[in-house]
Amino acid sequence: MTDYRDATPADGPALDAMARKIWLETFEHSASAEDIALYVGSAYGPQGKLIRDLSDPAHHFRLATDGDEIVGYAKLSPLWLDDPAIMPGALQLSQLYVASHRHGHGIAPVLMDWTIGEVRRLAAPALVLTVWEENHRAKAFYDRYAFVHIGDYAYPTGNQIDRDLIMQLIL
Repeated sequence: MTDYRDATPADGPALDAMARKIWLETFEHSASAEDIALYVGSAYGPQGKLIRDLSDPAHHFRLATDGDEIVGYAKLSPLWLDDPAIMPGALQLSQLYVASHRHGHGIAPVLMDWTIGEVRRLAAPALVLTVWEENHRAKAFYDRYAFVHIGDYAYPTGNQIDRDLIMQLIL
């Protein structure tokens, strides 16, 4: 059974390990070993961005758990993208990850519904996100929610620059 709850700093090590595993499963094939190591070294681990953001009250994390295992999460953040097409006052879905062995179990829609509900509760007019242009599964999921491609973002994976799509949902 999947349960949902807000994350706390105490969830950091387990959340970090889960997020790192999912990121590697999804993206490790897309860059050199050196670029992957550079990215993972800055994003994950005790000094990584995920752990820092978990302690920052400006970021809201929602976990999907099965017993003690974290099987998914959503991270809602203040807007960090800078693109003129983004509606002023929008918030950003920085990450929505689901463990691969739990794909198709309805976790992603529950996390997205929570995210949209939080955006509405916070009275933001829109939700934006980025998605790698080659992540077809994620793009199809966001299309079902009527996100619209409004621009591109040069996403650094180590020294490699990838094309992410900036997508926006007006609420």
